[in-house]
Amino acid sequence: MGAARRRVPAQLTSPPLPYFICPNCKERSIDIDRKEGFFDEPVACHHCGFGFLFELMDDYYPAPSTGFVVCDKEGRVLAAGRGVFELTGWAEEDLLGADIVSALGLAGFDADKNPVQLALEWGVRRLDEKLELRARSGHVKPITGDFFPEYDDDGGLLVALTPRSD
Repeated sequence: MGAARRRVPAQLTSPPLPYFICPNCKERSIDIDRKEGFFDEPVACHHCGFGFLFELMDDYYPAPSTGFVVCDKEGRVLAAGRGVFELTGWAEEDLLGADIVSALGLAGFDADKNPVQLALEWGVRRLDEKLELRARSGHVKPITGDFFPEYDDDGGLLVALTPRSD
């Protein structure tokens, strides 16, 4: 007989740590109570001062050339971080309020497999999607897209766009 295993009661195990990433500067952090100080405000980036952090289910390590776009629960752009302009040629103010798929000309998927819609509708991450985007110049660029749904009451989506060479 092997050694007996003891079960640890659920109340003695700690909940998973909440991972956060700044959509602007890509700084990763952990914040146990999901609050800024003693206030009921969302956690802000202490590295670049961006107004909010995006909570992830697991830690995520973006490539240096990755750009983040934050969308609402309808897939409209709320914010674009560093790296988006360099990749797309579009400034944040040009993208605000626009549907991310049409604004960036995202393509390379069947209509019923739109990664933005799948992530928003089903609340599932879509990682390593091989896509194309249309830059402001009109050039089509191959990218890898990672799509992270937001799990709070607001809904929404974090989209990581990374250039790739084919």
